[in-house]
Amino acid sequence: MTIEDKLKKKKQAVDRELERLIKKDETPLSEAMWYAVFSGGKRYRPLLALCSGESFGVGQEMMMPFACATELIHNYSLIHDDLPCMDNDEMRRGQPTCHRAFGEDVALLAGDALLTLAFEIMARAPLERELGPRRERAVQEVGFRAGIQGMIGGQHLDITLSPDALSEAQLEELILKKTGALIIASVKIGAILGDASSGQLELVTAFGRNVGLAFQTRDDIIDSTEDQETSSPARPNSVSLFGYPEAKRRLERFVGEAIQALDDMSIESDTLRYLACGLLDVTKD
Repeated sequence: MTIEDKLKKKKQAVDRELERLIKKDETPLSEAMWYAVFSGGKRYRPLLALCSGESFGVGQEMMMPFACATELIHNYSLIHDDLPCMDNDEMRRGQPTCHRAFGEDVALLAGDALLTLAFEIMARAPLERELGPRRERAVQEVGFRAGIQGMIGGQHLDITLSPDALSEAQLEELILKKTGALIIASVKIGAILGDASSGQLELVTAFGRNVGLAFQTRDDIIDSTEDQETSSPARPNSVSLFGYPEAKRRLERFVGEAIQALDDMSIESDTLRYLACGLLDVTKD
């Protein structure tokens, strides 16, 4: 089986479980949750989680609740990012944003519900009793990376930092929190549940950190080629700060450092390598 086929099967498994977790058309709120989650996402974070778990000997069934939790948290953040008080976006993934389709009130609650559901499914994941401490560490990791020191802190930086007065250090902090934090969590929970050593945890964190930087840099590059007419971006980004050629070089460096971290871990990680190297493609998905 090719790597592409492996990842396709994992994505299909994630989608099946998300369909089970979110009951479409039960209420307007559950319909809004479904709409946000099943709007064409790539499932990048749950794929990272499943592939990381596999690399550390954790089966897909055991990993699935935690993998799905990362996707639910990611989609909650997108709903809230799009709200008029944040980015005020009208379209996402080729369709109206959740608040445009269902109203701001329902969209806000749909985001809240997805976040709450993420922690519920991790808390009741069917792990053996002796794995309880690993579950606790994994939930703590996701909570930390999704909170004020991670994704939410990054969202705050995103709305407060000025693109015209931005340093390289500030941009990296922004990316590592807003985009990178949940990516780091996704790869770390597989290692945590697989009882990785402290050295392996450091390296898998380095992998996630560089994948997060690469992921957002790639998005910035794609966005810059789609909208050449905007001379001053509304939000900080890599291309506006460094220019296109340097942003491309930074992308290549981040992917290279992510791969180096995998090599230093000395684990079977063809799928993680593939997911990282795929970020070098700067054509729109």
